[in-house]
Amino acid sequence: MTFYSARGPHASANDLVDEIPHMRRFARSLARNSDAADDLVQDCLERAITRIHLLRERSKLRSWLFRMLYRLHLNSVERTGRRREDSDPSVVEDVPDPGSDPEIRAEARSVLALMQDNLTSEQCAALSLVAVEQLSYGEAARVLDIPVGTLMSRLHRARERLRDLMKVDEDS
Repeated sequence: MTFYSARGPHASANDLVDEIPHMRRFARSLARNSDAADDLVQDCLERAITRIHLLRERSKLRSWLFRMLYRLHLNSVERTGRRREDSDPSVVEDVPDPGSDPEIRAEARSVLALMQDNLTSEQCAALSLVAVEQLSYGEAARVLDIPVGTLMSRLHRARERLRDLMKVDEDS
């Protein structure tokens, strides 16, 4: 199966499959629950397959998928009226590979857990896109449909909050 995408004139179904781990991490940061995140990814993939023809050549597949996933999440929040799920401890297991050092992996899990439990959804989404998924500020702002300045403000507040929380943990 071949699709039109930003990776050239055509992208394969494998290109979508390659994005699933990134989509799962981002969905988990939004939904804060593994089951809800998996449902969100499935809904996003279904929509992507039926709308892949809308992807313009200059677009990037990952950003396009993240934007779709984020919009689906917002629609779900509006429909259910629930802003935030209770955090699911398994959400932080899906850490991008920071290396083979177990201490670094444990630290990454700890930071993700702090993000899940203490940041607003908006801050968590911004930080996930920039720090975890490594999107540029411009790409992340487009995904979230906000100005770059607003993204930078959310990132600043999120980083400050995490620094404060990590100081408290070190002092304990």
